Amino acid sequence: MIIIVTILHVVIAIFLILTVLLQAGKGAGIGAAFGGSSDTMMGVRGSTGLLGKLTATAAILFMVTSLLLSYLAASNPNESIITNKAAQTEKQKNSSK
Repeated sequence: MIIIVTILHVVIAIFLILTVLLQAGKGAGIGAAFGGSSDTMMGVRGSTGLLGKLTATAAILFMVTSLLLSYLAASNPNESIITNKAAQTEKQKNSSK
């Protein structure tokens, strides 16, 4: 279960990065910060396009999978790759003697 959620989490993260990078900039860089832009800085932008909705959905799914991964990790505190590998190594050492 945790492997499936982790893979889904990575796919959503990559999709989120791509949707953010594909969006057009709303300001004129540093000039907009000091009043050099005719657009309102924090005002109404109008209706949200498809790319904005996809970004918001990806962000929500990213947060949900983050919370789910943390819950799954906390619910299985005894599972660890390092301790499991150490236990297997000890078994191999004991069986070879």
